[in-house]
Amino acid sequence: MSRQVIVRSTAEADIAAAALWYEQQAQGLGRRFLDSVQDALRRADTLPRAHLLLRRKPEVRRVLTTGFPYRVFFIVEPERLIVLRVLHGARHEEPWTGAVSEPPPGA
Repeated sequence: MSRQVIVRSTAEADIAAAALWYEQQAQGLGRRFLDSVQDALRRADTLPRAHLLLRRKPEVRRVLTTGFPYRVFFIVEPERLIVLRVLHGARHEEPWTGAVSEPPPGA
């Protein structure tokens, strides 16, 4: 199944900041980070319920990136996958909880 992937503004900012930081460390590393996030989203879309359940209503789950210490927090809906936050593993998990109540794009 292929769901529509919606990336909330907070998650976009998380991804952009991390990609910029990695690119400043080494040329091409920012692109590798973006590819890793895309791969994590593909895995989340393919088997969303295989990933750690953090909250039941709405159903919030977490998928890990490969090669980078990041966690992608997302809501699973039948037709959509909503990305709430993309946070470094060293950060506490509370920052994603406020994103759950953020209105969806276009609302």
